[in-house]
Amino acid sequence: MRDAPPTIDQIRRAPKVLLHDHLDGGLRPATVVDLAAAHGYTALPTTDPDELARWFVEDRPRHDLVRYLAGFTHTVAVMQHEDALRRVATECVEDLVADGVVYAEVRFAPELHTEAGLSLDAVVEATLQGFADGTAKAAADGTPIVVRALLTAMRSAARSLEIAELAVRYRDLGVAGFDVAGPEAGYPPTRHLDAFQLVKQENFHATLHAGEAFGLPSIWEALQWCNAERLGHGVRIVDDIASEADGSVRLGRLASYVRDRRIPLELCPTSNVHTGAAPSLAEHPIGLLRRLQFRVTLNTDNRLMSGVTLSSEMERCCEAFGWEWGDLAWLSINAMKSAFYPFDDRLALINGVIKPGFASLAAQSAFRVSASLG
Repeated sequence: MRDAPPTIDQIRRAPKVLLHDHLDGGLRPATVVDLAAAHGYTALPTTDPDELARWFVEDRPRHDLVRYLAGFTHTVAVMQHEDALRRVATECVEDLVADGVVYAEVRFAPELHTEAGLSLDAVVEATLQGFADGTAKAAADGTPIVVRALLTAMRSAARSLEIAELAVRYRDLGVAGFDVAGPEAGYPPTRHLDAFQLVKQENFHATLHAGEAFGLPSIWEALQWCNAERLGHGVRIVDDIASEADGSVRLGRLASYVRDRRIPLELCPTSNVHTGAAPSLAEHPIGLLRRLQFRVTLNTDNRLMSGVTLSSEMERCCEAFGWEWGDLAWLSINAMKSAFYPFDDRLALINGVIKPGFASLAAQSAFRVSASLG
């Protein structure tokens, strides 16, 4: 007998883990409007928060990563001052708490927030203070959450070593690791080898956007040259998986390496559909990759631009792939195992919060099914 499928309200109560979420991709529309007015930014397409929310989610051209990224012009523009960064970071924590997230790594590119004169250090410190404000409030309210930062360098710029040094400098103050993002085509990971070598030498952590808009070479370079511990997206690993006539699948050498080494994939289904990395959610490779037992994690990428939460992503995947509580728990445990967080602390969250939380919700669902049949 199958349990009742998880509902969105139940999923919101589940203790979830988020590894791939962009700070400048998750602002509240009303906050964008407020900050634009406060700091004299006049280029918003509308100052009505509801209309602006629809503009970000519905009115941008889709199926193209570069066009998808155009929406960040406005969010980044209103995140150029310390008060703005601190507010956005605090509200990010509040929104994740409301969605039932218990651990999150939120990434941002400090170099994008210096147009009004802030130093890189000031950008990081204001953002970390916002995360601290939000987590302190959550703890006081009885809904504790751990939020750590990933510092992102832009592929198309030449500041990756500087950002890696910045990440290492703040590693004991809330920064979990280093990342590189931006358009993949024409900007291979190997352009940033010195930054990744520094991270490795400092015994620090690195993830890397790879295998989203570009294919297997991007993934191979991220792993073999840059020593990335996780793949940001990594969805194109499916290009190295062949379906046979008898229904079986055959993994190529790179796909086998990724699965055998348990390299985490930071998959973001709805975002991948919006950027053209997948034709639809039902056709997204996450279903296949989960069946093949890759180290799959489920993520939001940009909550504003894609109009999603981690709970809504889980709900949609349950509908598309027939996932149940066991699948959602497996994804969450995968994510916590893959977090850039001390081992003992990861175990404490897995055994003390995540497993019991999902087990309780699964038991409640099973009871409801049993009661309805009785």
